[in-house]
Amino acid sequence: MRIPFTKMQGAGNDFVVLDETRARFGLGTAQYRFLADRHFGVGADQILTVRPSPAPGIDFEYVIHNADGAEVEQCGNGARCFARFVRDAGLTQKDAIRVQTRGGVIEPVLKADGRVTVNMGAPVFETERIPFTPGHIAARASGSWQQWPLLLAASGQDTAVLVAVVSMGNPHAVQLVNDVDTAPVLQQGPLIEHHPFFPNRVNAGFMQVQSRQQIRLRVFERGAGETLACGSGACAAVVAGIRLGLLEPQVDVQTHGGVLTIAWAGGNTPVMMTGPAATVFQGEIEIPNDFPNAS
Repeated sequence: MRIPFTKMQGAGNDFVVLDETRARFGLGTAQYRFLADRHFGVGADQILTVRPSPAPGIDFEYVIHNADGAEVEQCGNGARCFARFVRDAGLTQKDAIRVQTRGGVIEPVLKADGRVTVNMGAPVFETERIPFTPGHIAARASGSWQQWPLLLAASGQDTAVLVAVVSMGNPHAVQLVNDVDTAPVLQQGPLIEHHPFFPNRVNAGFMQVQSRQQIRLRVFERGAGETLACGSGACAAVVAGIRLGLLEPQVDVQTHGGVLTIAWAGGNTPVMMTGPAATVFQGEIEIPNDFPNAS
């Protein structure tokens, strides 16, 4: 089977975008893994699929698969690319659209300067909705909020870290670090992702606060590993920093792939994310019947 695709990136977070507004390709987990594989496929952090509106008042359905082939609830950088794609492909003439994701409805808006602002919805803090199941472990008060201790077992030694836990439609555990360049992202990231307190796994964020209006961030994404940027991770980090009393309501987030601007007024108000979205190239790819097991 041969299918068309568009390769896109937002702040270095890269995607394969598939247009299923006319017909479904019928791909499964292995095929998504193949497309994401950087040796045998196109290569991407996530596969984004555009589908027709599933309900009145919604413009499109936005389906996200991680590089491991698993479907997930949300991808902020992908949402910006999604909005850019549907406009450039002539699927809509709107600058502002409403999109249904597995994690809820989001509202991307294309700006005159080429960037895209996405209403990511309000953050979720209730542990059962994240989901986060700490059992009898007690949270530690910090600022006007709390952090949770996680015990990580690595190389025969246990390491305890403190994380702030929040959902932006997908689960995030945000850890404060002194320097993201030396933070043990690749060592601790997989351990946090698969920690038993997170039944659906979790995205692990490592945040360095530079000022009340600027942070640096690295994210080890669930099912994708460390990426150059993570939009929902940037939102989660800023929300955590604000709740912990460390940040102002608008913050520039420096990632390896570029700068994202995150704004949150607190409470049950939505988090607004602004950043770039660009098409890299378009093409077609043959999905072989017997292809190598994508890694």
